[in-house]
Amino acid sequence: MHFYDWSIVFAYLAYVIWHGLKLSRGFTDTTGFFLAGRSLPWWAVGLSVMATQMSAITLIGTTGQAYEDGMRFIQFYFGLPLAMIILCVTAVPFFYRARVFTAYEYLEKRFDAKTRTLTSFFFLVSRGLGVGVIIAAPAVILSIVLGWDELVTIFVIGLSTTVYTMLGGVQAVTWTDVKQMVIIFVGLTLVVYFIVANLPADVSLNDALHVAGAAEKLQTLDFSFDLNERYTIWSGMLAALFLFLSYFGCDQSQVQRYLTARSVDEGRTSLLMSAFLKIPMQFLILLIGVLVFVFYQFQQPPMIFNAVEVTRAATINPVLHERLETDFADIHERRRVAAMRFIEARTTNNQSSTRNDYIAANAAYLDKRREATEFVRETNADRSFNDVNYVFPVFVIENMPIGVVGLIVAAILAAAMSSVAAELNSLATASTMDFYRRYINRNGSEKALLTFGRMATLVWGVFACIVATFATNLGSLIEVVNTFGSFFYGSLLGVFVLAFGVPTARAPGAFYGLLFGMVSVWIASSYTEIAFLWFNVVGCFVTVAAGYVISNVRTGGS
Repeated sequence: MHFYDWSIVFAYLAYVIWHGLKLSRGFTDTTGFFLAGRSLPWWAVGLSVMATQMSAITLIGTTGQAYEDGMRFIQFYFGLPLAMIILCVTAVPFFYRARVFTAYEYLEKRFDAKTRTLTSFFFLVSRGLGVGVIIAAPAVILSIVLGWDELVTIFVIGLSTTVYTMLGGVQAVTWTDVKQMVIIFVGLTLVVYFIVANLPADVSLNDALHVAGAAEKLQTLDFSFDLNERYTIWSGMLAALFLFLSYFGCDQSQVQRYLTARSVDEGRTSLLMSAFLKIPMQFLILLIGVLVFVFYQFQQPPMIFNAVEVTRAATINPVLHERLETDFADIHERRRVAAMRFIEARTTNNQSSTRNDYIAANAAYLDKRREATEFVRETNADRSFNDVNYVFPVFVIENMPIGVVGLIVAAILAAAMSSVAAELNSLATASTMDFYRRYINRNGSEKALLTFGRMATLVWGVFACIVATFATNLGSLIEVVNTFGSFFYGSLLGVFVLAFGVPTARAPGAFYGLLFGMVSVWIASSYTEIAFLWFNVVGCFVTVAAGYVISNVRTGGS
């Protein structure tokens, strides 16, 4: 990157860290450190809810997802508004009025300590894995920009953010979230502008979207009811509804956000704000991925976006690599010509032949890209290799003007820092309140609890860095983090459904129902082909059904 880009990156991040530490001063008790004294305004909490969920994964993983698969991923969010409305009626008033630090603390009040401990443990495992993926996303950026090894960048980002989180508190995290949301919106707007401005002179935005439509990148709705298909209207409205109910209603990283609000009503408003801004924002991010795809119709993209891996493969088999590069350039040129002819034919009434020519050329291009990807996998003996997460960062660095590159990189790194800080803070809160204070130091002083909370932050930060080393080649990062969560979220949601909505539910039913739910998800993932979003439905229903039966059997026998 240019000196000016680096200046923007370091100036912004230095300001974020300085201001975050400044805001953290004055809190010396657990309520201040973990819940900001329950004093934050609804709009700040709402932006923090969005920022904590978004992170760098949204910018990197979602744009790459759209580049490869088009707009279908938007269906994933269709259940979000309904989920937020349900939570505003149930979870927010329950948690806020209970005056708890963690969502799982409420379960001890409703059931027993054993149920609280088990649910908190599963949260720690799932979120510990998830934050590793969040660290992996910006590591992809820096490994490209600096030419560093990904392992080095993972620990630089992860541990530096861990140190900041240990010193700051949730108030600093929240106000950092507000700042990073502003810079992200500015950065995304500039990306859209520069992509459109750098299309060929005789290609309009409408023309570009016409090409994307022919390549099936603009398909947003799939009404087929297929449990094996990841993104359909049904998986978004039904399966993802369960995921969102669990994530925003049972996951400490989100519950902790609205527990910092000044009142129940402000907590509700913060969730509704996130509900109705998230889909338009996600649509914009997916559209950017599609526009990157269109941009590369007219300018040749890299055959493989992960330059490090393709260079390593080329060293091992230079002859095959050179042939693939030559074929790739030829096929791209044929696709470019076919795209231009397709656009020119829009002025006539007969587009069928040029459309079919373009579709055939694009299919040949995709076949060659798959062949190149397989070449890297086989040559480097890495069957998990996938470069979808490199698409957007490579595009930004190679094509955006000086200054804009720095702004986008700053936005991605700021998003990562903010989200990682929020996740680590929630992990430390659960570790401190659900385990240390509950079992080890029940009468511990505020100082002792804060000291343990900071040490727990360090431990979780190191654990997340280790997870991140395995995450970058698992595929689309936005899918990876939601897949991790789906193994746990549905069953955790089932426990809270029992707590909120089943008066006859008892502690044994909640505890063993959760275990049955986790086993059912493992069975579904191991012995069926259903898409991961449906794991949330399976886990929830099995947990509730088993919990209800066990509770009533135990009650009837007592």
